[in-house]
Amino acid sequence: MRLVLALWLSLAFAMPGVAAEELEIIVWANATANERYRTEGIALAATILNEELKVEGRDTRVRITQQTWRGRSSWEQMKQAFVLAVEAGRGPHIIVAGHEDIPVWGRAGLIRPIEQLVDLDRYPFNDVFDNLWPIMSWNGQIWGVPQDAEARPLFVWIPHLRAIGWTSEQIQSLPERIERGEYSLQNMLRDARKMQDAGVVKAGHGFYPRPRKTPDFWQFYKSFGGEFFDARRGRLLLDVEALRAFYQFFHDAVFVHEVTRKNHIGMSQERWYAEVASGQAGFWQGGTWHYARYTRGEALRDFFDKVAFALVPAGRPGGQAVTLTHPLAYLVSRRALGETAYICARLIAIVTEPRMNTLHAIASAHLGITHAQTQLEMYASDRWTAETTALLERAFALPNIPAFGRYDRVVWQGLLATWSGSATPGQAVETVVRELQATMSDTVIIK
Repeated sequence: MRLVLALWLSLAFAMPGVAAEELEIIVWANATANERYRTEGIALAATILNEELKVEGRDTRVRITQQTWRGRSSWEQMKQAFVLAVEAGRGPHIIVAGHEDIPVWGRAGLIRPIEQLVDLDRYPFNDVFDNLWPIMSWNGQIWGVPQDAEARPLFVWIPHLRAIGWTSEQIQSLPERIERGEYSLQNMLRDARKMQDAGVVKAGHGFYPRPRKTPDFWQFYKSFGGEFFDARRGRLLLDVEALRAFYQFFHDAVFVHEVTRKNHIGMSQERWYAEVASGQAGFWQGGTWHYARYTRGEALRDFFDKVAFALVPAGRPGGQAVTLTHPLAYLVSRRALGETAYICARLIAIVTEPRMNTLHAIASAHLGITHAQTQLEMYASDRWTAETTALLERAFALPNIPAFGRYDRVVWQGLLATWSGSATPGQAVETVVRELQATMSDTVIIK
């Protein structure tokens, strides 16, 4: 790798008198206003890189063209546009996308492994949290660099805990008790019902999970000990007993404790944000980046006096509490060839440095990706990032398997059947197993 890079640089320096060349680098991302540094970070990196190129005696100068999409549906629009554009020889040189896109686009030849362009053993890449690199991997290679990280905690409204008799000491110790497996999902359901019985939240508002299909729900499967992947055989895995317990938990939330509404899934996302941020729900589950929405978009004041957060509790007492991370990644597209590919890699290296990534972390309420960031004043003095970064130590990620999307949809349909009452947890599990055996027996092991 170093030999290739040295040869490229030597050829560049061996061409004196060449007219200055402006190299356009196109970067795409899905980004809200809070997440603007997904593309603007690359533009800032280009300012630094252009100065480096001057010092190196290079005539090349880099110009960044940014394109962003916004909104949930726009994720699929961006991904579809990326595939069509790159196949036609157009589109971005750098795209910010989910780690689950790596196996799909890697297999299709639409992106290039980043490890072919940079030395991952050197700074800043060697300072990235170790548990993020496997999430960037597929087929024995590392394809992307983490753009950010996140966790997906359980939240609870503190005044409602006080209303059902919790002391300040109990509230303060909740995250530790959850981490030790002393406070389980069953404890949460009982306390959510107490909140309803006390009249501090309406019926069906005691436990208010996200109202649409998201990877978050896999945390509850994992909290019951479920695994997704058999590394030895390289195949997806379905743990039937964990799936049954996962479905039973949501059945009990809706039909036994009645702390979640039967028609909760499908409600407006805007309504959901407004209700959880105004104390109309007891417990809920969301992403660390939601903090920006609660405190800015919903104007939630005194967040830390009103809201506690922790890992998602274990499914049973003594089990393991969990959280999910879903890092986005900087990926270099097939369109970036030769010198352009190495320029892209240098831009990604600069934007990965601690001060650069911290701009995104603070602006968007995502988590940092490097050890050094945790020592920066801007990062360490921000209470939200300082306290939630510790959750990454217990975070898992969904597997980078091209077939995972189909597997995910089948399991989700089983959850919806359980949630709506159209099937018992046992019936839903049987349906999921039959469908996976009929359609994915070559890629899914039923345990």
